[in-house]
This record gives sequence, structure tokens and C-alpha cells, in this order.
Amino acid sequence: MNFFSAKVLLLILFSYNYAFANVQLIKKENSDDNTTLLVIAGIHGDEPGGYFAASILATHYNITSKNLWIVPNLNQKSILKNSRGIHGDMNRKFATLKKSDKDAETIKEIKNIILTKKVSLVLNLHDGHGFYRKENHGKIFNPNAWGQTCVIDQCNLLNQDQPFGNLNSIALDVKERMNKKLLKKHHSFNVKNTKTKFDDEAMQLSLTYFAVTNNKPAFAIESSKNLSSLSQKVFYQLLAIEEFMNIMDISFTREFKLTEKNIDNIIKNYGNISINGNFSLNLTNIKKSLSFIPLRLKSNVFEFSNPLGSVVQKRGMFIAYVGNKKILTLKPQYFEMVEKCAEEFEVIIDGNKVSLNNTSDIIVNDDFNIIKKNDYRVNVIGYSSRNHQNESGLSIKLKDLNKRFSVDKSNRVYRVEFYKNNEFCFMSKVHFK
Repeated sequence: MNFFSAKVLLLILFSYNYAFANVQLIKKENSDDNTTLLVIAGIHGDEPGGYFAASILATHYNITSKNLWIVPNLNQKSILKNSRGIHGDMNRKFATLKKSDKDAETIKEIKNIILTKKVSLVLNLHDGHGFYRKENHGKIFNPNAWGQTCVIDQCNLLNQDQPFGNLNSIALDVKERMNKKLLKKHHSFNVKNTKTKFDDEAMQLSLTYFAVTNNKPAFAIESSKNLSSLSQKVFYQLLAIEEFMNIMDISFTREFKLTEKNIDNIIKNYGNISINGNFSLNLTNIKKSLSFIPLRLKSNVFEFSNPLGSVVQKRGMFIAYVGNKKILTLKPQYFEMVEKCAEEFEVIIDGNKVSLNNTSDIIVNDDFNIIKKNDYRVNVIGYSSRNHQNESGLSIKLKDLNKRFSVDKSNRVYRVEFYKNNEFCFMSKVHFK
């Protein structure tokens, strides 16, 4: 657990995590081949094209040869605030840094990851203003812009024997490949060489310059902040990453065709959140706020299927985010939790008796009836019965439920909570087709 302050709690869990206190590292590995691409996103919290691309890379790509490492949300605190850097610009802290700096531990961890012997090439994902052009064509298209570029600090690494050390040649190759697949002609990519050692003191403090001065090939990918949608930014980030993987002979498959529409649908699918292991919620199409959610008084565990998922506790509420998007506010009702619950429950669904694992969803056409079980009490949230404290043994239809208590915006999903001796056990959900 990471405490931002006495009032704010953040806990991120993801199935591919590796153990670092401040950095979430997701590894997709295949063999003893040490060729590894490291993708870092979210160093600036107000550049969502990068970190949503990294999230999709983590969840929707399968690496079939060599290795891919992903840090999807390096500056998580700033992502939550949609801020470039709540403790200053994190990308200007890779040369010298005081131990008292609030980003110091994160910087130390990401440096160690970059310097891992296995890492062959580093990509740092950004969204930059405008569209970079070598000649001035106005406020948006000019040499001072950063958007739609592959940024290098110098043409080559000092160690000529280092694989992928020919930075300029690789960047030009990626540029040519990407410019054959543009959504619109003016989205064209270019190479921007900052000539950091001689011409750019600010960039001398950056992540990529730290990498190249330690003989690690590193590039910044900048989609344009002036693109019309987040899905367009993510499209170009993923396109660039794929071209780098092709150059590195990293084989991959993805679960979707790379189009702006498909990316938009994936971004809006926020995945699931599991709470304390005894119930889960689908965050897509969920209502903005849910009340009387059974939680522990302390030490609640929130696990997300989306690597950008996080929970902040504020003013007695638990607020779930995906990246910089506020998805759900949970208003808790605190319970003692049963240490050992029944692993299954029985239910009659549309006249058919079935046995389901606890926390499983109940898919219904017409009605459902939770079969009574000794020592267990059922509470169907949204169903009102003056004569029954235990709502098992009752046939319940959609029309019997108060829409105000539905989980989803379509008013077709409702909570079914199981208690034992007035302690919370687990929750299922009933879905009406």
C-alpha cells in the first residue's frame, strides 16, 4: 500500500506485476533470449496517449518471441491529477536529485530497471504539442513542436558494438514505416534530434539521455496533443511500438485490428475491479456512484484487470480511476468479513436449478430464486419485502427491482449479497438479458 497522505490511499494490483515499491513493471517473456524492449509511459501525468497505449500493450498483445517489459504508469500520482508533475517535471530528474525529492524513490527504481542487463532498447512515451516540421508552417506545424516525432538525443551510442545503437538510422526507419500507415496525411511522423549533449541542457536531465549515456539505446515517441482524439494518439503510439518490435524481431499478435475505432472501444472498456476477493464489478457501463458497498474498516484490497486502475480513499469514499479517468465512487458500509464462506450456492434460473461458484454472475431471462442455505442470509439490493429479512427462497423478476439500486446504467444488473451471522461473505450479481 502507498499512502499519499493521511486521507488518501492508493493500491494497485495487476496480474503481471513485479515487486517494486513505486514502479509497476509488467513482463511478457518467452525464453532465455535476452532481447528485451522496455516501454515506459506516464512520466508526465497529462499525456494519456502514452499510458493508455501502454495499458493496451499490456492487456491485448501476446509476445511470441523475445521479451517486452512495460511500465504503464510511471508517475501515477500525477496521472490521477492529470498533471504534468505534481512534484515537478519527473523527466528532469535523471541527472542529479536530492534524496528529499518526493520522486526520488521512483527515479531510483526506474533507473535500476533501465540499467538491467537484459534491457536492449528503451521507449519513453509522450504526447507533445503541435506537429514537428523542419520548416515553420505556423503555430502548430513548426520546428519547435514535439508532436508526431521519434526523438533521439544523438545519432549513435558511443559503443558502436551495442545492438540497436544506431539511433538515427533506427528512428528514420520507424518514421518511414509509420508514414505508410497514417490516418491522415498531415499526421506524418518525423525524427527530432535534440543533440542533447551540445544543444539542450534541459534534455540532459531526461530519462532517455540517462539511458544513452549508460549505453542503452533510447527513444522518445511523441504523439501530438493536437490530434482530434485520445484514440488517435494511442493509435500512433502503438504503431510506433509495433515498428520498433519489428526492427528488434520481437514477434507478437494482438487481439484486435489496429484501427482508431477499435482502439476507442478498448479504451472505453475499463475492465473489472475485484474487492477483497469476495466480489467484483465490471467498470464498463457502471453507474458513477454505488452506495452501501460492503467493505472492511481497513486493509481493503482492490485488484484491477486494467493496469491503469487505482483507488483513492477520500472523505470516507473510495474512488476508482482508470488512468486519469474517474470511473466510480464507492460509498462503503463496513462489515466484519467471514473468514471461510461456502464455495458454491444454488439458484433456480428461469426454472432450472444450477450450482454456481460464489461471486459468479447469475444470467437471467425471466426470474431467479436463490435456494435457502442454513446459516446464510441473502440480500438482493433493490428488492423490497416487508415480510422477509432473508430474500433467499423468493422468485424475483426484473420488474420487482428498484432501478435506483442497479449497478449499471442500463438498469439490468443488481447485487446479490450473502451474509453469515451478520458478517459479509460474498456478492454475486444478477444480469437480466
